Amino acid sequence: MRINHWGRYTILLLICLSFVITPLASAQDGVTPPVAYPDPPDLEIGGGEINRLPISELVTYMALPEYHQAPWLDALVEAGELPPVEERLPKEPQVYLEASMEDGLGVYGDVWRGFSACPTAGYNDLAGTTMGWFGIESYTTRYQGLIKTGPLYRADQDIEPFPNLAKSWEWSEDGKQLTIHLIEGAYWSDGEPFTADDVIFTWEGYVVDENVNSPRHLDAWTWEGEAASLEKVDDYTIMFTFPVEKPLDMWYLLAEDIFHVMPAHQLQSLHPKWSTADPAPSYKDFADALAPDNLPLVTMGPWVITEYITDELMIMRRNPYYWKVDAAGNQLPYIDEIQYRKGPSGIGRDLCTIAGDCDQMNLENPSTFVEAMVQAQEEDAPYAVTWGPETLGYYVQFNYALHVGIEDTDRDVAVRELFRDLRFRQALSYATDREGIAQSIMRGPFLRAWAGGLYPGAPDFDKESVVYYPYDVNSANILLDEIGLMDTNGDGVREWTEGPMAGEPVVLQLLASQDAAETQSVAEALVNLWGEVGIQINLRIMDSATHTDVDNAGTWDMSVTRGGQSFALPFRGVTDMAPIAANFVWHREGSEPRELLDFEQQLVDIITEYRSTYDAEGRRELMFQYNQIFTENVYNLGVFVGRYGLGQAKRVQNVAEGTPVFLYQWVEDAILLDTLWTPIDQQKEQVRPGTIPVYGE
Repeated sequence: MRINHWGRYTILLLICLSFVITPLASAQDGVTPPVAYPDPPDLEIGGGEINRLPISELVTYMALPEYHQAPWLDALVEAGELPPVEERLPKEPQVYLEASMEDGLGVYGDVWRGFSACPTAGYNDLAGTTMGWFGIESYTTRYQGLIKTGPLYRADQDIEPFPNLAKSWEWSEDGKQLTIHLIEGAYWSDGEPFTADDVIFTWEGYVVDENVNSPRHLDAWTWEGEAASLEKVDDYTIMFTFPVEKPLDMWYLLAEDIFHVMPAHQLQSLHPKWSTADPAPSYKDFADALAPDNLPLVTMGPWVITEYITDELMIMRRNPYYWKVDAAGNQLPYIDEIQYRKGPSGIGRDLCTIAGDCDQMNLENPSTFVEAMVQAQEEDAPYAVTWGPETLGYYVQFNYALHVGIEDTDRDVAVRELFRDLRFRQALSYATDREGIAQSIMRGPFLRAWAGGLYPGAPDFDKESVVYYPYDVNSANILLDEIGLMDTNGDGVREWTEGPMAGEPVVLQLLASQDAAETQSVAEALVNLWGEVGIQINLRIMDSATHTDVDNAGTWDMSVTRGGQSFALPFRGVTDMAPIAANFVWHREGSEPRELLDFEQQLVDIITEYRSTYDAEGRRELMFQYNQIFTENVYNLGVFVGRYGLGQAKRVQNVAEGTPVFLYQWVEDAILLDTLWTPIDQQKEQVRPGTIPVYGE
């Protein structure tokens, strides 16, 4: 990986650069109107140029004259513990072509060293169980989808994905049926055949069954009021039927983090719909069916989780049945072992990589940027850093649901009604010193104020679409007074003055993530800033697994969040952009139909049109409308935006130039991790050398 380095003094100059933040002069007789959103700083920080190619020049499927494997597997074949490598591969394996490998064909061996700050709750991840994030749920283990979107930044187009378990497809003449051809003769890591039955089970058991907490249900697969359907044609062919012609976003509903294929032979008998057990398992039983110690994991991925010590260590070993090879017929992956340390905070990964004990850090917590950049300039630094566009955004999300997560009825309904009042959201926006928060986290040009909505680094972003409410405490106070929230007893906290909560203080809960450290920094700043206008904030910090449970239950008020990919590439996740699906986090469907706000319905209408618009210019215009409505209504409250940095161990080869940390997917899905390799003289010691996953009867 070639890095555009800065000199040490240039970095320090930028880091120490100070901004004079001048509060906007307040309008004395009314609310200050929105102001123009500023241009980004003129900043050149490096990052390699991406060599975009047709997908067909990066991967293909074909039988090769001969196949090879990691040499230590030969002894297992000779001992009869494994079939020969050619018998473990599909009829036509996926082949990574030379153009896909930045540093060429690799050598076998070595360890890839990761770090996770999230507890592993179990392995039935498509049912909402957290495996540990930080790449664990990604390409390293379970996420093997029909298609891949992660590497699309390397393709010369941005809609149709990479093939994966689906090796090819074709549309019917009317564009309403999509026939998909699967790889033939591939095996799960336990040696069981992979077939269309696994795909049908995943569809029916997770997408169709609304009792399972899957990322998307049929309401996301619905166009013009009619849902898509999926049927098995034969053991290696499936067919989708859609109510509209070639729906654009269908590919991203099939993305590897949304629809990855689950092993029917392991899980179908545990699913309440198919189980013959007496008593039948509950859906909670099903979600928890694969406990953290239920190992080895059954996967189609390149590595298999074989050991886990709670909150300490996770070990993965190569999958001897993995179905991809390089152009010389070498079965992938090149690397034998994955090791994950566990820790309490995501900053631990940064510090581990800086120290040379981990192989990758996603620079997403700006509080570590300075140390990472400065240390990278040392001649013997074990890692190098590259930077991407402005797509690292932190925002506050509001819970708009009136019928989900209501525990203290009077209080919870009153709070949700506050969030549904535009004046209240505007007041919080005026009370937020975005630039001050950004500079308090990291001084200099790396971070800046953000209104929310599309990231400034998004291809379809237009700053003229941004409705930006400046920091102005007087305007915030005017709006809060207008709503009828008053400090009636002089204690500095406003009270409701009418309704069931009359006389009660306005006290709101704000969640932050233990794993994403900067959400805590933002939340702590907001506690003080919003306290200045009389809104008392109770901060609650929780780990990812607990946060997910609270999100699903809807028992939260506000949450500081690091934004997802959809605000960079809307077609990547259109159901994340507006309340189309019932499980839309900000406004979930509950026991009664949702009561969409007028602007929410406008956003739904725009996204509904967008998801079937293949014309790039048409999509751009729709996104202008979307962002204007979004920011005008403060649908979420943007705080600051910056850039992701990728810190990668120098010894690791085949990381393509320009690899983004977070675009179509997180970097672990973008990198093609199974092609990474390390020169023999730089390889690290394995914990379990010479071993493969061993499954019980």
